[in-house]
Amino acid sequence: MIIDAYNNTWKAGGTSDYLTAESYTPETMITHMDLAGVDMAVGCSLGQMIDNEFIAQTVAESRGRIIGFGQVNPREADAVQTVHRVGQLGLKGLKLHPTMHGYHFADHGLLDPIFQAAAEAGLVILVNALDDPFCAPLSIEEIAKGFPSVPVIIAHMGTIWNVTEAMIVAERNDHIFLETSGTQLIEVQMAYRRVGAEKLIMGTDWPGNHFDLERAKIKRAISDEADRALVEGLNLARLLRIEGVTP
Repeated sequence: MIIDAYNNTWKAGGTSDYLTAESYTPETMITHMDLAGVDMAVGCSLGQMIDNEFIAQTVAESRGRIIGFGQVNPREADAVQTVHRVGQLGLKGLKLHPTMHGYHFADHGLLDPIFQAAAEAGLVILVNALDDPFCAPLSIEEIAKGFPSVPVIIAHMGTIWNVTEAMIVAERNDHIFLETSGTQLIEVQMAYRRVGAEKLIMGTDWPGNHFDLERAKIKRAISDEADRALVEGLNLARLLRIEGVTP
């Protein structure tokens, strides 16, 4: 079972020249999944245009192919209610995008209530964490360590300059994992050697990348088939409690 941890799908809205004025549909995403042999994949909203209702509709119409992650801007007054709504919609995770929404991750006042609501809703948290001081892995750890029941996935594993921090954080926190989209081959190899296959989760970040390219990167980085199976789906299936998926 191949399950991809991080992708975006949306319907066009607004007039921006950057992404949002053009649709990248769930149907197109599933076509690309099929070409790469991907069975299931997480679908999120863009940070620029949160639409949790659309993601829920996408899940309902995908016949089990798309796993929905909602999103919230913790700065909004109704952020905690939004997290609970994500759970009520049947979505499995919550995406946070500190850079897009303008907050530093080590902000207990903003993030503790979000993590508490995620714990109550049984959600996995995925943090968009490209190399950025807003979401350095040590800052993610500062919040996450107070909520050990909430699995946290560090998307892009802090590439480029924060990969070492990300590995340190994943190494010493059982509930923090590293996602591979946007990373270089050598970074995946480094993380595999240091933290092991059990802490790595494959993601593509479609449509920015394509599923077949990400799978090729993972195959080159991890030659052991059993370890690669963990990274390509079994680890995420366990975190999301997807039934019928076993080693």
